[in-house]
Amino acid sequence: MTTDTQVSPAHETAATPTPLVNFFSAAEARIDRWRQLSAVVRAWQAAPSLGNSSDALYTEAVVLFTEVSPLETFFAYPGPRLMAATEQALTERNAGVAVRLIQHISASLLSGSYRHDGGAWDPLGEEGAASAADLLPPDLTSGNGQKPYFETLIVTPVDPSQWDRARHDLKRLRRADDAFNYEIVQVGTFEDAVLGVICNYNLQSVVIRDGFEYRSRHDVPVLREFLRRHLNGVESANAPAALATALARAIKRYRPELDVYLLTDRAVETLAGSDEAAPLRRIFHNLEELMELHLAILDGVNDRYDTPYFNNLKKYAQRPIGTFHALPIARGKSVFRSNWIRDMGHFYGTNLFLAESSATTGGLDSLLEPTGTIKKAQELTARAFGAQRAYFATNGTSTSNKIVVQAICTPGDIVIVDRNCHKSHHYGFVLAGAQPYYVEAYPLLSYSMYGGVPLTAIKAALLNCLEQGVLDRVRAIDLTNCTFDGHMYNTQQVMLECLAIKPDLIFLWDEAWFGFARFNAFHRRRTAMGAAAALTARLRHPAYRAQYQQAAEAAGPIDGRNPRLLTTPLLPDPDKVRIRVYQTCSTHKSMSALRQGSMILIWDDDFHRIEGVFTEAFLTHTSTSPNLQIIASLDVARRQMELEGYELTMHAAEVAFRIRREVNNHPLISRYFHVATPSEMVPPEFRESGITDYGRPHATWKELIDAWDSDEFALDPTRLTLVCGRAGFDGTQFKGLLAERFDIQVNKTSRNSVLLQTNINNTRSDAALLVKALADLARELDQRLERGGADERARFDSRVRALVDDVPDLPDFSWFHDVFRDNPSGPANIGHIREAFYLSYDAANCEFIKLASPGLDERLANGPELVSANFVIPYPPGFPIMVPGQVITPQTITFMRQMDVKEIHGYRAEQGLKLLTPQALAAHGARKDRATAS
Repeated sequence: MTTDTQVSPAHETAATPTPLVNFFSAAEARIDRWRQLSAVVRAWQAAPSLGNSSDALYTEAVVLFTEVSPLETFFAYPGPRLMAATEQALTERNAGVAVRLIQHISASLLSGSYRHDGGAWDPLGEEGAASAADLLPPDLTSGNGQKPYFETLIVTPVDPSQWDRARHDLKRLRRADDAFNYEIVQVGTFEDAVLGVICNYNLQSVVIRDGFEYRSRHDVPVLREFLRRHLNGVESANAPAALATALARAIKRYRPELDVYLLTDRAVETLAGSDEAAPLRRIFHNLEELMELHLAILDGVNDRYDTPYFNNLKKYAQRPIGTFHALPIARGKSVFRSNWIRDMGHFYGTNLFLAESSATTGGLDSLLEPTGTIKKAQELTARAFGAQRAYFATNGTSTSNKIVVQAICTPGDIVIVDRNCHKSHHYGFVLAGAQPYYVEAYPLLSYSMYGGVPLTAIKAALLNCLEQGVLDRVRAIDLTNCTFDGHMYNTQQVMLECLAIKPDLIFLWDEAWFGFARFNAFHRRRTAMGAAAALTARLRHPAYRAQYQQAAEAAGPIDGRNPRLLTTPLLPDPDKVRIRVYQTCSTHKSMSALRQGSMILIWDDDFHRIEGVFTEAFLTHTSTSPNLQIIASLDVARRQMELEGYELTMHAAEVAFRIRREVNNHPLISRYFHVATPSEMVPPEFRESGITDYGRPHATWKELIDAWDSDEFALDPTRLTLVCGRAGFDGTQFKGLLAERFDIQVNKTSRNSVLLQTNINNTRSDAALLVKALADLARELDQRLERGGADERARFDSRVRALVDDVPDLPDFSWFHDVFRDNPSGPANIGHIREAFYLSYDAANCEFIKLASPGLDERLANGPELVSANFVIPYPPGFPIMVPGQVITPQTITFMRQMDVKEIHGYRAEQGLKLLTPQALAAHGARKDRATAS
């Protein structure tokens, strides 16, 4: 492992420090400053022995320390003693002591050793002993080796000179049998409290004492910048008596997982019963029950730490069980006593088998009818993700989507759906008998991919149904958020305007890739559950009714023939609207869950009306033998995200921003590779803010947040489309190259790009591995082109043109054949996909035509129409270019012929396209006509 002491000072200080204001995460900026400071003071110490002047390095060290010092007021570690000792060493120009202290702090922050090692808090080391009150308790161990550590923010009006005493008072309450260790951070103003919540990812609880001031005591521009991102001064108008509860609301808006406690000398009984107390976990009358406060803090963290199912599974594994059920692998005896498969037991370990069972007793509970630990785990998950209800799924989000579609739809219902959504949605419509109304996302031809569906297209579909008299049959809107490539909808605006046209619409947001987004304030604003909560609060606010009346007058009556409604912002009638939102998320895709671990999150005002139907759909698609380890991992993933999701997701975003900056600004790498920017992935008509890229000089972080609040589409920064076409690589080829040569794995590709996904698993070392791989490849390309001369350059340029410029048009959905439409004169995008799907089950109804056959072009030109018998889904791009019952057009065939991908689901080259015969179509139409007539 590389440590600070192993890095050459001359090498590390060669890089210019990134200004603090350019960091997305304040915590990441702080760690970066300590690393840089450690390198600078080492260089300062070494300069005289190298015959160099140390003055400039000393000045740089003082500047860096001065920059980081205000941030340290919001963290328990390094703490006042270490900071004072470091400041003194710098003031006295004592390089040796400064190096020792700063390296000590930097190493402790990077390793996290301060969480469990009392020596990390000692500024004197071998030269003396720190005050015992400044060290962690000596009992640092618990059943798992170390007690989890967190920090508690105290907001107090007490003079800072008295803070040390208050810290001592709370520390004396700690006991050896406490489940957790925590340290205290103290601030004295509203703004400093907000800064602490923003900066300090170790915080798990906030204790507010009435009587503090509003304005920050730090007049530091970078801190003012952090505040501007999240606080627009709206809370400063509160009267002093209401400032504490206003702060509680601000904290819960930004980090809803935190426990907030209030200490006040007001009439606590009256306050406890008011709406002001809603964000507070508990209210105490001043300091009369200090021990109760301590216990409440521990209890609040334990509520989130508790994993009821996982805990019981661990207990079950330790019990001597005799198994007489149908699972031989349970307890592992069939494995460890085997002469032939014992190696599997050694590979996976004993716990995997001891924790397996097909029983639902002994605390294990039943996923199909949970009444115990699974039920409680799902309730904790609903709380963590801001939902009203949560359900675990062990067959992936593919199954979750089918469950929701079947639960909310009946045969004949219309669902407005993105044609490019995951295939599970399309199959869900087949199973439920729902009719998809396909709407198109905007195309990104340069990358052979699609973005999201414009709001005008969704509203147009609704108004079209209204005009055709079938709006009552429109049951739901089904969209992917964020898309595979990172396009995030403005979920609030989409739901708000669609509900104005049909107030009982149900929304299914497939957030398979977006489950992590709940746990930081930036992404949360674009999530389904975040939007459901925000809409509920807005629609209930007394001021909303006047807003609705004004919007209704501006828009006029909801009429399918009124074109103004497409571009006029609409608001729903508060007396009619129902908030009905379903979110599916692949927990395993962005959190620490085992593969196929998924969740269904629900915010549905009318769930009580369909609960039985939902349960039936859940039973239909859920295995009666669910994997216990997947269930346990969902429980644990929730615990992790509630306790450290803020830290992890902010870090993932910061890593993504670093990769973007390094690749796009690197003089060599950027010659051949490029990470697509928001301006390249989101057309200007959907990016009203005009933001072009992330970070300075393109935009401030405040401007980014404003854009995410207002723009129709935004680009998730953790999903990076790395364009490789300019290096002469297609996506599939480059994906293989990264894996085989550099041990870098990616998933999705396009014609000329690969998708990089940063998540809570990624580190800056991963970023460095990627950047070095790109630099090596770019260097090799330079050398190859230089050696190869004009001929090699011509071949290379031709290859690049084929990948980057000569890209095929993307095929739009055409229309359903007339026999699969209720009204041939109505919307052509609505069809009975189920009828077409099952019609193809009879081989006599199908024919095959090869893609290169002249007969195919003859049919396209002169008929009869070509009608797809099944789904055809090329990977990439991963969306169905044909669905059952769809009429195939020359555009689709041209696209298929120009594709150079090998994996096409639903198509076998040796057979050709699977089509419904004209005779089968005619016969099916005749049967429907007879049924209608009778």
